[in-house]
Amino acid sequence: RYTEEFKVEAVKQVTERGHSVYDVADRLGISVKSLYDWRAKYGQDNKTNQSSDEQLRIAKLEAELKRVKEERDIPKKGRKVLCRRVRVKYAFIRDHQNEFSVSAMCRVLKLNRSGFYAWLKKPLSNRAIEDARLLKRIKAFFIASGGTYGSPWIHKDLREAGEKCSVHRVAKIMRLNNLKAQIGYKRRHIKGGKPGRVAENILERQFNPKAPNTSWVSDITYVRTYEGFLYVATVIDLFSRRVVGWSMDKNMDKHLVIRALLMAVYQRRPKEKVLVHSDQGSQYGSSDYLAFMKEHNLIPSMSRRGNCHDNAVAESFFATFKKRVIRKKIYPNRNEAKTEIFNFIEMFYNPKKRHSHTGGVSPANFEKAYFENLQTV
Repeated sequence: RYTEEFKVEAVKQVTERGHSVYDVADRLGISVKSLYDWRAKYGQDNKTNQSSDEQLRIAKLEAELKRVKEERDIPKKGRKVLCRRVRVKYAFIRDHQNEFSVSAMCRVLKLNRSGFYAWLKKPLSNRAIEDARLLKRIKAFFIASGGTYGSPWIHKDLREAGEKCSVHRVAKIMRLNNLKAQIGYKRRHIKGGKPGRVAENILERQFNPKAPNTSWVSDITYVRTYEGFLYVATVIDLFSRRVVGWSMDKNMDKHLVIRALLMAVYQRRPKEKVLVHSDQGSQYGSSDYLAFMKEHNLIPSMSRRGNCHDNAVAESFFATFKKRVIRKKIYPNRNEAKTEIFNFIEMFYNPKKRHSHTGGVSPANFEKAYFENLQTV
């Protein structure tokens, strides 16, 4: 009988204009009950209910859209942790709580929320806490070695310091924290002129004498600086692999190797003849060098021409030297390079550098044990 529009406008007389139901019903000639029914259907309360239903529907749609977007975006962000351990996934959830809901991340990563919240209270296991403690000691030994020690030598340092752990655990911790030992560099061949005299190869690769001051080896290398090359000559005792003499200069001449040998003689004061092996560089074949050898009861020995393996110990030392000192670096000046070289030889290599030849102890400690053993015999 009454149109929809009529009913709506009738209700507005009550809800918006403030007339009473009885007054409006009387004016319009309708029953009070009908007007109450119309108000229930078209009034503000119903609109509010309809609006609430609409808002609820929109909220559900928005929540569904958010869920779909999260399930799309979470794998993009977390693709690196999808196949990782549970604790790594928990850490990802913790770090991305401001971007995604915990529920969505747990659902995508196939984890329980309760497990995540339990981990959040104690994010590190006892093992992880112990690994973090070990890492501090590993870093200290790694830095002390100048980045030249791998996991086997670091493990020996840890065991010597009283730590109980396997070499595999040390290797894993180092790998996870990107602690990689320096690799060696290819040595550039230094051309020397023809020697004044060539000695026989008396050493014949006998690199393991039974006592100190039996056989020494000598060689030369260089370090780059912005002032030019700094040449370094060393003398190594084959018994302990200790550097017993060294010399540094801007010139690579006979005086360089003579000074290194002089230091070795002064430091070691050998009582018997010592075999001194070198390559056939002109410095080692000079008459002054050979005269010095004869004067100090030293026997010259030289590698065969072009055969670096005849002087393998000296070559091995310089490989370690380059990993620690050179590292593809150019020093500002020679004095700074000299300081670094002194620090390597006297502060690290001789007293601390572990060596496979000496059973994993430093040259200084190997000699100390030898002389202590002599006293007890």
